[in-house]
Amino acid sequence: MSQIRIGVTGSGFMGRTHVDAAAKLDSTVPVAVTGGSRAGKLAEDYGIATEPDLASLLARGDVDAVIISTPHWLHCEEALACAEAGVHVLVEKPMATSLEDCDRMTAAFAEKGLVLSLGYHQRFRESNKTAQRLVKEGAIGKVRCIQTSALFDIAAMRSDPGFGGAWSWWTDPRAIAHLINSAPHTIDLCRWCLGADLVSAAAQSGTFREENPNENTTMSLLSFSDGTMASFWSSSVCPSPVFSGEEFRFRFMGDEGIIDHDPYSRVQLGKAGKWETVYEQPPVGHTDANSAFSMNRMQAYCDQVQAFVNSIGGKPGGEGTPADGRAGVAAVLAMLAAAETGQTQRL
Repeated sequence: MSQIRIGVTGSGFMGRTHVDAAAKLDSTVPVAVTGGSRAGKLAEDYGIATEPDLASLLARGDVDAVIISTPHWLHCEEALACAEAGVHVLVEKPMATSLEDCDRMTAAFAEKGLVLSLGYHQRFRESNKTAQRLVKEGAIGKVRCIQTSALFDIAAMRSDPGFGGAWSWWTDPRAIAHLINSAPHTIDLCRWCLGADLVSAAAQSGTFREENPNENTTMSLLSFSDGTMASFWSSSVCPSPVFSGEEFRFRFMGDEGIIDHDPYSRVQLGKAGKWETVYEQPPVGHTDANSAFSMNRMQAYCDQVQAFVNSIGGKPGGEGTPADGRAGVAAVLAMLAAAETGQTQRL
């Protein structure tokens, strides 16, 4: 297969991430970027074109696939335009901001026979693959409980000039909640490890430490179709230095053992009263603009784009599917509805 020519929408941190991944692979070449105040600088840095809008990018005639990394509420509109133009899409999580939009996207790409993939890059990090393998192999027996957390301090990232940007999309009501940015990866990894779907959610949500019309902190109790129960604590305003190792954490309890999994550190297996370190993740460097584009972080994104390319070529990719993307959005909306109504939501 010849190189897949990639266009990217969005020029922020994730837009640069996907341009960089496409530039690093032999199977892809970035050709153009559109959207955001940093598009010109991003295009200049990688020697590619900048376009005034998505319509212009699609009209170029040299774009085979688009990676969407714009604010959440634009994902559906942009994906549908790509489908109409006959272009494959990898869309950053969340897939969209409503289930109706998820379904419209799924139908449009299926009708055109095009690939629609979801940006669940965590599936390609070696630490997560190790944890999934242990669960699938039955290393701890039947999984009964999972404790998860996703805690960080957005103020620290905003203060890093290397990341740039105004972060205004974060407090735009169309973004709905921090939860729709935080939860999809957690839900996807739980579903991926268990091979089970989320069936209910109870939650409480709040907004603390900033002027923001959107939720920034949620604590939720979840249940899965195989009987596994889970807790999820998400916050973007946990004051620095944040709880050590809780930025992204999974603790699995099974009938025969436990797994303590920090995707940015170690995967530890506990059995027969002893701990064994099964895998140690090299420092990812995702919170430091100076190290964020080293291969320690970028390998997972490169592998994800390669999986997307494989899917375009009709080979198994392993990246997120439209059904996986929809499941993440459904989980978030259920948690928010549970927090608003005080009632457990059934999916």
